[in-house]
Amino acid sequence: MRVLGDGANLLVADEGIDGLVVSLERLEPESAEVEHGDGSVTLVRGAGLSLPRLVTDTVREGLAGLEGLAGVPASLGGAVMMNAGGAFGQIGDAVAFVRALRATGEPVSLARGEIEFGYRRSGLAGLIVTSVGLRLRRVAEGERAALRERLKEVMASKKASQPMGADSAGCFFKNPTIDGSRVSAGMLIDRAGCKGMRVGGAEVSAVHANFIVTHADCTATDILMLAERVRERVRTAHGVSLENEVVVWRRGP
Repeated sequence: MRVLGDGANLLVADEGIDGLVVSLERLEPESAEVEHGDGSVTLVRGAGLSLPRLVTDTVREGLAGLEGLAGVPASLGGAVMMNAGGAFGQIGDAVAFVRALRATGEPVSLARGEIEFGYRRSGLAGLIVTSVGLRLRRVAEGERAALRERLKEVMASKKASQPMGADSAGCFFKNPTIDGSRVSAGMLIDRAGCKGMRVGGAEVSAVHANFIVTHADCTATDILMLAERVRERVRTAHGVSLENEVVVWRRGP
């Protein structure tokens, strides 16, 4: 069984897949808010909710904590599952708890301290996330303009540095760790001379080298072949093996 959120960082092989796919798109949404005396709010929302919509709504309501995730295309559940984020923050920083189902149908609730958030991982594999509690900060009326401006700044930065208008699955590779520090995969790919490389309808973006953008008649095979060529060039140029951030579904286990 596989669980489908928004599919924003997913590539399905041309031959399709075996087994059952569970979509959270029509999951009955959960909605609750709990105000705390310290000015924070626990916001509970269903896993199928659009993360971009949630980010916009919380900023409009004067709740800070998610504005750094502006422009991240995902469902809330999918974002939590992979600890989505970027230069401006990651969603795990705002998670208070997660409610989920095991494959057997058994419900489970995990507090923040029980979730193994890390770089693009959560330790929630094998669970179906159904709702998420987010601990956000309610800002004073006089601070709301600054919060909205921060949202605009994050979006402007992404539009200037990423191919936002192109068809892609987001950053294709994870940023590797070199000598104990995270290094930009896009920088390594760019320095390896990969920008503009193309296989069929798949191309390494000229805007940001860690994006593989697609053109007419592009196939999943085109993308995977191009990704492997990029991986080999980076390995040869820098001695670094890149790991996929995009999830690839194929037939078989």
